[in-house]
Amino acid sequence: MASLTRSIVIGPLSRSSLPKSTSSSICAQCRRTFIASPALQSGHNKWSKIKHEKAADDAKKSAVRTAFTKNITLISKLYGPNLNDNPQLASIVAAAKKAGTPKALIEGAIARGQGKSSEGATLEPVIYEAIVPPNIALVVDAATENTKRVIEDLNQFVKKANGAKSPSKFLFERRGRVIFEKGESGLDVDDIMEDAIEAGAEDLENDKEGNIIVWSDPSSTQQICKAVGSKFNLKIAESDIVWHAIEDTRAPLDSSEELIKFTDLLTSIKDYPDVQAIWSNVSRGNMSDDEWARVTELINE
Repeated sequence: MASLTRSIVIGPLSRSSLPKSTSSSICAQCRRTFIASPALQSGHNKWSKIKHEKAADDAKKSAVRTAFTKNITLISKLYGPNLNDNPQLASIVAAAKKAGTPKALIEGAIARGQGKSSEGATLEPVIYEAIVPPNIALVVDAATENTKRVIEDLNQFVKKANGAKSPSKFLFERRGRVIFEKGESGLDVDDIMEDAIEAGAEDLENDKEGNIIVWSDPSSTQQICKAVGSKFNLKIAESDIVWHAIEDTRAPLDSSEELIKFTDLLTSIKDYPDVQAIWSNVSRGNMSDDEWARVTELINE
């Protein structure tokens, strides 16, 4: 036993011969990487949140600017482009500036109301027709200095969505529509009906917000705006010539995949500078409230 003891204790053990601990077997670089990982993930989450909030804020600003420019174009078209002679235009331009709408957008909107670009060139109307999956008709109204370019660009959007440029106007009715804001007047359909009919109205109704919608032949919209709006001091929310889908031609949008592809297409078209309105015969199908809201935010009908 003594000899065995002597054979085990053979001089001092070197430091390198001692077993290394688990922690010391991980190199310094690995330890740094391991320790830093949670911090990187935290930073990534923070940056994702910032990007999400910025995107939401940008979308909100864009919606506000779009609403202002649309109204500026309308008031310019109805009552003229001169702010001194058109107090309603002067008022909305002041509000748009206060909300941070760029001067170039305001001037462009006033010019569009006169059928011109911001440089003074005459804008040509373009009506673009298409059928897109699953079997939905689109009519796009645009105004441009370059018709060929607009059609080519819209063709690319539609082709990417597996759709095709194709006749679709026959699935719609062309109608005039004027929407008067409910405001504080308390006026209802019955209060303005006689004057509206005299000015060319064919039908009147209230929307869910209580605004008054007046339907007419396309040629009567301006007369209705001036005669009814002026007499009853009603603010005009919208005045346009619409492509109103014929009810029995409406096409449902049922699956989430179809919804994503369709809304992606609508977003591309809506963001195109020369596009003024998108009309569709899409119907709700099996979509939820939130899904349907995503669609209705992107189309005019």
